[in-house]
Amino acid sequence: MHLTSTLLAGAAAVATAAAGNNYLGFNSGATLADRSAKFKKDFEAEFKTAQGLSGAPGKFNAVRLYTNIQAYSKSDPIEAFEAAVETETYMLLGVWASGDDNLDNEMTALNAAIKKHGSKFTDLVIGMSIGSEDLYRNSVTGTKNKAGVGADPSVILNYIDKYKKSDAGKALSSVPIGHVDTWDAWTNSSNKAVIDAVDWIGVDEYPYYESGKGNDIKNAGKLFDKAYDATRAVAGSKPVWVTETGWPVTGEKWDEAEPSVENAKYYWDEIGCRQLFGKTPTFWYNLRDSNPDNTMKFAITKDLSTTPYFDLTCPTTFDTPTGDSSSSSSSGSSTATSGSSGSSTSVSSPTSSGSGSGSGSNPGSGSSGAGASGSTSGSPKPSSTNKDSGAGKMVTSSTAAGVLALVGAFFLF
Repeated sequence: MHLTSTLLAGAAAVATAAAGNNYLGFNSGATLADRSAKFKKDFEAEFKTAQGLSGAPGKFNAVRLYTNIQAYSKSDPIEAFEAAVETETYMLLGVWASGDDNLDNEMTALNAAIKKHGSKFTDLVIGMSIGSEDLYRNSVTGTKNKAGVGADPSVILNYIDKYKKSDAGKALSSVPIGHVDTWDAWTNSSNKAVIDAVDWIGVDEYPYYESGKGNDIKNAGKLFDKAYDATRAVAGSKPVWVTETGWPVTGEKWDEAEPSVENAKYYWDEIGCRQLFGKTPTFWYNLRDSNPDNTMKFAITKDLSTTPYFDLTCPTTFDTPTGDSSSSSSSGSSTATSGSSGSSTSVSSPTSSGSGSGSGSNPGSGSSGAGASGSTSGSPKPSSTNKDSGAGKMVTSSTAAGVLALVGAFFLF
């Protein structure tokens, strides 16, 4: 018993060292906007721009990747790895878990990178996400919105188990394991087993797509906080990383939400500066647009210029009430512990946002969608083939009863 406790404590300490920093970064898909593959030079250009952004409220030296596989290959390691090593960019890695069982190819690519780069690579890995919005796509809302192929909790749990037993999983045993999904997927009690199995949970949230909820930019902070607090409530003691969020600079109006540079700046301030930056690992959407199917464009800069469309400097005051949101949940900490199995409170989700994304990749398929940006949080034209870093999916309104049911479980503004 004492030995077991000692081993768990040791694993927790290592994982804390890996995830104790509140990393800042962006999402990066495996392909460009024309669906052509990204190569080392493309990733390197992104990483250098991110680290050199004028006025940034911190160093954006991390990246979230959706796959370990180079676009249009079967199992070659994605060239983002080499670019990250050369630019000292930290990586949140991802494994695509929906559709065909592709874990062996993912692990082959990952093993090759570990063998080639050794500790120069492994020391930069801050987390492993097994799956991305699979639970949302598998939900009633995801099916209704034609969000693509998803997976139920048992599939995610099987992938996690296989990953831990793989050579790559053993080589990265100190790296905390998580899963990325939408807030309403996390608050669905049928998915609790996934929360129990991971060390941290990642949430993708886009108030822009919250139709029927007063999604005007001035209300975006409150909508985000409501979803974020709901997620942290069910996470219990486990940290919540924000893996996608942002506001489009161009595109169509979505209910009360309007894309513009001015509104993107307001969202950056009210959500990023007020709630996230320096408080939890955050991967903004996005530095560069890569989803040709999404008419909303989220890139904060043009052609990877280090001078963004808007001032990234954080203000000292905000319009959104601060309340208890930034400190109400014990899971607000960024520290993750590898191999943890803590319990969590389960809250049934209302029939809400369905703000899942097709973020991720269909690696190695060789199809036009391999590594192409996918839809996230409510795309009017959700794509089942483009699954790699995008934002935009159809959402439905929460029922009044569902919202009231959640009030007692988490803090609302």
